[in-house]
Parts: sequence; C-alpha cells; structure tokens
Amino acid sequence: MTTTVIERKWHTTAEVAQMLGYGLSKTKMLVLTGEIRSIKDGRNRRILPRWVDEYIERLACEAELEWSA
Repeated sequence: MTTTVIERKWHTTAEVAQMLGYGLSKTKMLVLTGEIRSIKDGRNRRILPRWVDEYIERLACEAELEWSA
C-alpha cells in the first residue's frame, strides 16, 4: 500500500505567522505593506511557500549587508 503525501500549495496568514514566530498582527502588516507577497482568495489572503522563503532570504541579505558595512 502506497501512502500519498499532499504538500500544501499555500498558507494562511496565521500559518505564516506561526512559521516565522511572529504575531498575527505583525504578519498581516507585512502582507499589507507588500513585504510578504500574497494573493486574495475570496475574503482571505493566501501566501505561497516560496514567498515566505523570499521574505526570509531578503532579511538574511539585508543582515549580511549590515554586518559587512
């Protein structure tokens, strides 16, 4: 018997907040300001996993620039 694992295609704002260790209000603000990309799905916002990765990578690059200056 084969087990099929279904990977999530997108996350809710609350899920992203939990992943990043942020509060929900901070995560919503990051979405509203465009720092974390999202799409509107009905009344909800959805965030692709790669967009979370892009946000983290951008923060890491900014931190590296600060340390090298």
